Formats: sequence, structure tokens, C-alpha cells
Amino acid sequence: MPIKESAKKELRKGARRRVLNLQRQKTMKDSLKKIKKLIVGGKKDDAKKLLSIAYQAIDKAVKRGIIKKNTAARKKSRITKALNK
Repeated sequence: MPIKESAKKELRKGARRRVLNLQRQKTMKDSLKKIKKLIVGGKKDDAKKLLSIAYQAIDKAVKRGIIKKNTAARKKSRITKALNK
């Protein structure tokens, strides 16, 4: 456990950041899962409506450093490719 006040504060900040990062990651994964489920179900029109939400979630994850830029590009590319098949 930290002894100094600044170290204690940093520990609290890290805990808050962890919660927010997990929330952003869950949002991203859930939106991708919804789109994949709709594609498999044959509802591509509904999936296209959710595409912007998924892109937004992916971009926010990149901005906060949860995933890397190339990983985000790959996820976007694969979802778009699956929609256009």
C-alpha cells in the first residue's frame, strides 16, 4: 500500500480510470457483438444503422488508449466487409 499522499491519490485515480476503461471496452465489444449477431441473422439493414455507434465506440477506445489504432482499423474494416458481403 502507498504511504505518501500523492501515491494514495494516484491509486485512487487509477481505480477510477480502470472502471471507465472497462466501461468503454464493454461498450465497444457489445456494439460489435450486436452487429455480428444481426449480420448472421440476415438483418443487414439494421446492422448498418448500428455501424456508426460501433465506429464511435471503437474511436473512443483508441482515443483513451484502450486499443491501438491499427486494431481499431482492423475491427472497422472487418465489420464493414462483413456487411458488404
